[in-house]
Amino acid sequence: SVRYAEPMAYEPKPAISTDSDSGCGSNVAEGGLVAGVDYINIAPNAKQSWNYAYHNIPQAWTKSTGAGVKIFVIDTGAEFDQDNLGSAFNQGNSIGRTVEKIVTLPRSTFLGIPTGSAETPDDGCGHGTSMAGAAAAPRGTDGASAGVAYNSNLVTCRASADVLIDASREVTGVTNAYVNAANRADVKIISMSMGRITGSGQITDAINYAYGKGKLMFCAAGTSFGWTAGWYGVIFPAWLGNVNAVTGVRDNNFNENCTACHDGSETDFTIVMEKASNERHALTLAMSGNAPSTVGGSSVATATAAGIAALVWSRYPAYTSQQVLNKLISTSRNYPNKNSSYGWGNLNADAATN
Repeated sequence: SVRYAEPMAYEPKPAISTDSDSGCGSNVAEGGLVAGVDYINIAPNAKQSWNYAYHNIPQAWTKSTGAGVKIFVIDTGAEFDQDNLGSAFNQGNSIGRTVEKIVTLPRSTFLGIPTGSAETPDDGCGHGTSMAGAAAAPRGTDGASAGVAYNSNLVTCRASADVLIDASREVTGVTNAYVNAANRADVKIISMSMGRITGSGQITDAINYAYGKGKLMFCAAGTSFGWTAGWYGVIFPAWLGNVNAVTGVRDNNFNENCTACHDGSETDFTIVMEKASNERHALTLAMSGNAPSTVGGSSVATATAAGIAALVWSRYPAYTSQQVLNKLISTSRNYPNKNSSYGWGNLNADAATN
């Protein structure tokens, strides 16, 4: 059962101002991206982010592109204006798949009286759009950046207004998102690149419920926006045992976390998503158009890991979630020696799909 009767609005606010837009507002096209350096052009007319090579994703694509596996992204939604997550979700090499946009975030209230407009699945932040893009954007004909699992099915869920799950309505939204995903037999993978500093009993219950339903879950280890700068380890809910915590590392040192990424003993996997030379981050879908944006932190690492998991599950459709996880672990860089800060290390999509 999921506990709903608890004081939910007491996430400590940091002394510095974070507003209510942590992680929002930056998902716009990135100027100055260089072909052959920041991406390579791939058929039919798509871009492959520079970091995919570090995880042997192109080699994995010869065996699996995620078909038949549904990824449920719990975040801030998906931008209605981004047609690569809408009418153009099927194009080019991405065919016959489904995309669905839902919302579990309740509307704002004051003393129980609705004050805001009703929430929709639309992304008012930008973060959710970038996560959906990293995991499952089409490999198409419009020049946009291809997602890792470009033939997977996708559900985007607007469960929070920003990446800090602090408002009580956001706790409710995230809880209901996990319950929704858990109750859907068609959903195999749940990815959430959001979190909070303190635990939440009802979110924990919902995650445990989803685990019991056989879902494979990935959560961001943590990305600093000021409210956790520099000192905080793995955040909630990534520290829970039933989810896999993912963080981001640099291209020149796989045991050096990205500028804003958290690490710690609860970390399970790492994804290369930052260039040491210029802090270039991974490519994804912007709020609109086909020119890629870039996104960093443990956020994009998590969505990328979920995409890799979809490649594996599509390759081995009869696997249980535990079998998929075992395949990911046993083919990761640090196996069989789990690192105290970076877990099993970089995922290897090629080896995991063999």
